[in-house]
Amino acid sequence: MGNIVAIVGRPNVGKSTFFNRMVQARQAIVEETSGVTRDRHYGKSDWNGIGFSLIDTGGYVMGSEDVFEGEIRKQVQLAIEEAEVILFVVDAREGLHMLDTEVANMLRHSNKKVLLVANKVDNPNRISDAQEFYALGLGEVYPVSAINGSGTGELLDEVVKLLPVKETEPELDLPKFAVVGRPNVGKSSIINAFLGVDRNIVTDVAGTTRDSIHTRFNAFGMDFILVDTAGLRKKAKVFENIEFYSVLRAIRSIEDSDVVILMLDAQQGMESQDLSILHLVEKNRKGLVVVVNKWDLIEKNSNTHIEYEKTIRERMEPFTDVPIIFTSVINKQRIFKVLEVAHEVYENRKRNILTSVLNDVLLPIIEASPPPAASRGKYIKIKYITQLKTYAPQFVFFCNLPKDVKDGYRRFLENKIREQFNFKGVPIQLYFRQK
Repeated sequence: MGNIVAIVGRPNVGKSTFFNRMVQARQAIVEETSGVTRDRHYGKSDWNGIGFSLIDTGGYVMGSEDVFEGEIRKQVQLAIEEAEVILFVVDAREGLHMLDTEVANMLRHSNKKVLLVANKVDNPNRISDAQEFYALGLGEVYPVSAINGSGTGELLDEVVKLLPVKETEPELDLPKFAVVGRPNVGKSSIINAFLGVDRNIVTDVAGTTRDSIHTRFNAFGMDFILVDTAGLRKKAKVFENIEFYSVLRAIRSIEDSDVVILMLDAQQGMESQDLSILHLVEKNRKGLVVVVNKWDLIEKNSNTHIEYEKTIRERMEPFTDVPIIFTSVINKQRIFKVLEVAHEVYENRKRNILTSVLNDVLLPIIEASPPPAASRGKYIKIKYITQLKTYAPQFVFFCNLPKDVKDGYRRFLENKIREQFNFKGVPIQLYFRQK
């Protein structure tokens, strides 16, 4: 289960630059495909082999231009409730600010592990400026420069020391499905519909974390684990920024599953928050099934669902090769279809294509539609293709000019792979390497 590290602090202390620097540590290792970094406020970081999710809470604050004390208070509250470690960023150049003191007071009473990060220590003379933050009473001050990266190594050493070691239970080798979506789309109802068939086929898997409940489901020839975060701890406060809150919740379920069932409300369609969740699924390379619930409430004519589906796919671009199922949980319509399709997507995600088959099928297609010439009139020649042995499909194309392959041609190749082999519901990644 992923650990969450949250960044808090008042506006303009350099949280976003700091966030980017911290996520960079990881991105140097993982090739980022273009168009994946749309969610600037959520990233994965990895330090000495220990991975964690990093959340920039400031990215979700409304009206962050004005210093809304209430907004900052909400961010801090959220971080306290959801994160294992909190990084409190202050500005060494501007010095101690009244709002810093206020944030420090909240954090001191939280019993959470907090590291105080003095940013903008861009030269050695600033180190002494950072000393005044000891007055906040949060212990050690970590001077860093998000711009040039100094000090971040020592900070990351501390972060990973503070992360709880998750006990690894012996994993059952079963597909894990997570049901995610905005509040009130019917997540709990569909889970109850899955489970309500016959209560005694449901067994709670012992030792699951406080973040998500794992329920083993074994019926109708299906055996899988349902990852549910929905019905968890009731919130003391209802956060106004429900969007951030439910995305934060979804992160845990997504990281913990193989296939994500994203539920939409038929009356509302696909909104920005659903797209945020979709990008998380893509970024974590999980399988996806989209379920449009409350379909019984929509006035229909003969091709309503075709038009509706077209609209959803347009919003999902470029990741559109995804099953979409229309359900009415209340009327028990097509509920088990959801599980069948989730199983198919699970199998698609494990699919491995033999190298010989890949080359026999794709090389003639590439020959018929070669990549556009690179600059300087050179021609790109793709010689050989292979699939990596990874937990989600990744393909490597060996060619003479890997850097010159354009995004449009990448998409063309991805579409051809999807046409020839069934990867429906699964994000696939293409890499181009020098032969």
